[in-house]
Amino acid sequence: MTDRRPEFHGEMFDKGLAVRREVLGDAYVEKSLAAATDYSAPLQKLITEWCWGEVWTRPGLERRLRSVLNLGMTMALNRPAEFKTHARGALNNGLTREELVEIVLQGAIYCGAPASLDAMRLLQALFDELDTEGRT
Repeated sequence: MTDRRPEFHGEMFDKGLAVRREVLGDAYVEKSLAAATDYSAPLQKLITEWCWGEVWTRPGLERRLRSVLNLGMTMALNRPAEFKTHARGALNNGLTREELVEIVLQGAIYCGAPASLDAMRLLQALFDELDTEGRT
């Protein structure tokens, strides 16, 4: 099989990688990049460059607000893995556990009970993991 993986470097990739690491943490990002296959590596490159390098670095919104938006959108779209990932990132961006709960409560009205119940379960699992790790 031909190696289809793009090179993980370049100005926009490096810029995005720095933000991605700051928001999601080194361990998560390293795991994502290490798991990239010939097929999924181009998507990792695209997301790192455009999502994290182009959009997340724009000056129009602070990271806390970008996190709030991502939580609402991933909750509405029923994307549990991304919701949990961005909940952890939201904490890294300065949101509190109480604010995350409020986001889910707000989402209950606009996204529905099933979405909010799933999101609250994900938050509780994240909080339990953080407590086990000794993080507040």
